[in-house]
Amino acid sequence: MLSGEMRTVGLYSLRFLCSTKPSRLRNASDVRCRARWNSTASPVWAQTKSGSVEVTFTPGRPTMTISTGQLARFADGSAVVQLGETTVMVTTVGKSLPPGSNNSFVPLVVDYRQKAAAAGRIPTNFLRKELGPSEREVLTSRMIDRSLRPLFRTGEICDTQIMCNLLAVDAKNDPDIAAMNGASAALFLSDIPWDGPIGAVRVGLVDSELIINPTRKELQGSSLNLVIAAADDDRVVMVDASASNISQQDFMKAVTFGTTEAQKVIAGLRRLQKLVGKPKREPLPAKVYQPRTPLAKSAPEIGVLDEVTVLPAEPTSIETVQARCAELAADQIRGIFTDPKFDKIGRDVAVTALRTATTDALKKEFPDFDSSKVGDIFSVLSKETFRNLIFDTNVRCDGRSLDDLRYIRCKTNIFKPLHGSALFERGQTQVLCTVTFDSLDSAWKADPASVIISGLKEKNFMLHYEFPPYATNETGRMSAFGRRELGHGALAEKALRAVIPSDFPFTIRLTSEVLESNGSSSMATICGGSLALMDAGVPISEPAAGVAVGLVTKYDATGKEITDYRILTDLLGIEDYLGDMDFKLAGTRHGITALQVDVKIPGLPLNIVMEAIEKGGDGRNRILDIMRDCLPAPREAKKDNAPVVEKLDIPPQKRSKFVGFGGYNLKKITASTGVQITQTDDAVYNLFAPNQAALDEAKQLITEILEEDSEPELQFGAVYSAKVAEVREGGIMVTLHSRQTPFFIPNSQLDSRKVGHANVLGFEVGHDVSVKYFGRDPATGRHRASRKVLVSIPSSAVKALS
Repeated sequence: MLSGEMRTVGLYSLRFLCSTKPSRLRNASDVRCRARWNSTASPVWAQTKSGSVEVTFTPGRPTMTISTGQLARFADGSAVVQLGETTVMVTTVGKSLPPGSNNSFVPLVVDYRQKAAAAGRIPTNFLRKELGPSEREVLTSRMIDRSLRPLFRTGEICDTQIMCNLLAVDAKNDPDIAAMNGASAALFLSDIPWDGPIGAVRVGLVDSELIINPTRKELQGSSLNLVIAAADDDRVVMVDASASNISQQDFMKAVTFGTTEAQKVIAGLRRLQKLVGKPKREPLPAKVYQPRTPLAKSAPEIGVLDEVTVLPAEPTSIETVQARCAELAADQIRGIFTDPKFDKIGRDVAVTALRTATTDALKKEFPDFDSSKVGDIFSVLSKETFRNLIFDTNVRCDGRSLDDLRYIRCKTNIFKPLHGSALFERGQTQVLCTVTFDSLDSAWKADPASVIISGLKEKNFMLHYEFPPYATNETGRMSAFGRRELGHGALAEKALRAVIPSDFPFTIRLTSEVLESNGSSSMATICGGSLALMDAGVPISEPAAGVAVGLVTKYDATGKEITDYRILTDLLGIEDYLGDMDFKLAGTRHGITALQVDVKIPGLPLNIVMEAIEKGGDGRNRILDIMRDCLPAPREAKKDNAPVVEKLDIPPQKRSKFVGFGGYNLKKITASTGVQITQTDDAVYNLFAPNQAALDEAKQLITEILEEDSEPELQFGAVYSAKVAEVREGGIMVTLHSRQTPFFIPNSQLDSRKVGHANVLGFEVGHDVSVKYFGRDPATGRHRASRKVLVSIPSSAVKALS
């Protein structure tokens, strides 16, 4: 046992134990145990508790293990989640914001990074290390962010960073579900204020059976890929799904099933929190505004100064300012939000002008009040007025009822030189979609490490979403790699992928440029993209469309139960900003292909989710009716500029002449005609031409190349007069006609006797020799001939080829 003095000096205690002879300690675990609990120089080690919990799902599914306290102990919260053999470590650090900070925005940053080492690979880039985040990393980070953000406490917000570090991947279980649950565990076990936990699961549909957390192989045969995050009491916080046109009934069952299974993760996290969780930190004390004390009046000149007691002025309460703000602006705000003549820009200008006038008046009237809070008071009044108008009148700010769609206009074949184009306009949201075809060689291909981690090798359909700043009357930097742009493009790509044939002979790139935006630009991309694909002649199974559904709610006095709500179909931008939900649903007339749900409240009851699915399905079908009037089906007639693909069979004996030395002939054809030639099999080549005229020109060049190498047809078993082109040690090279490439006859076929060198038979270059022809080798395509059979037996008449 250590003395009391040694216990008080942790660092020296640790050194003492490490230098102690093994005989004085029971085992190595004794060293670790004593070094850990006797060290007072490392408070993080002394205060951090470790523990783990195992979450079991439906029978037969892999279990999930969540542990904490062993790694990254300087972080406010740390958790390691293992699903199968896939392991992810998640850390979180939160810095309390100073009093008076803007609490309307949650300063949350989520970084999910894939490590090639976790998959047993080395990155294939020039530096051989991980570079910037990939598209999958960004999408996973967004998914985690959307799951956690609604549960941060108002008024107790910390500057929070969550980092997900992939430690190991088994090529069976996707790490994104482990990362989502790890982020929930790290936050819930830390002292950062957060109203969690959440549980996240993936739901698949294989052979009409719902399964939890399907493996990568099972997911390939699944018609549904649903990721759902839920909080206590079956409240849905986030949904992200892609599907192969499954019915709404099956989708609703999957949502209910996934929400129920997510409660098992929540129960496990609560058990772990009781064992090793930290108490939540107290918010920093708010700065109390102290008005300046008025100066005491000067004492009279005669006599002794009287004692003057100066009382501080009573500070203006926030309730007083709120009441005065309502008196000044409530009626005018109500007038702006009930006038359907306002468009997006006009409404924004009117509200901004009223905000400026009201805040200036309040600052002058209440100079002792904290001026930084005046703008927030006006924003709260605007939001409450906007939402109450919907509850009171069931009419929205643009005059529509709750289920009405905005005016829709669509047009196809806008630009003739393009393979396909469409313009989709819904209200003040306008999207231009274009389709470009290219060869299958242009398909997107993943690097080896990403293939192991994500399971996706390549894809021949890509959708790129662009949102320039002029779409919202703003200035800014133009970038196609923002998180928002990647997320919206990925959602639209998932929605349209289900209707594109898997055996389409071209790589498809669909670009969506948002020209105007007043809400639901990603759903407009799906509608416009579907029309552009049909305009290009892509044989999609059926058109797809998308619609955004919103929500406004009222809570009881406790702020926990929803007492009233309104669901809004075809969401406006201001309704998304001031509402509680952005529910994006896409699909065809027969089912759902993609869905994404983002909420701003601490979860949605299942009944609201089901009602939103039904409202979204009804709105989607009405949009499909309008699209059908524009273009009912894919165009069957090809455009003049449509690309063409054709397969070409080249005999083995002509392959070398067709390709040319170093691929010269192939490069020449591509440079002359623009036709790309790729080899798909030993004797099969794929020709991709930008149009039919280019293909015809390339085929003419190919014919000329092969005709230059044309030979007289040789008869099997016939005897020909061959000319010796070269004498070698192992045989002779001969030609049967002047345009033929010399072929080899070995010594074994020159004479019935054993021949060591061809010179012994008197062969010289230019001599004629009679040989019997035996066709071509089926494997190599080379000519086969023999002189030996003519020497041993009488020969037939010799044929000479001119």
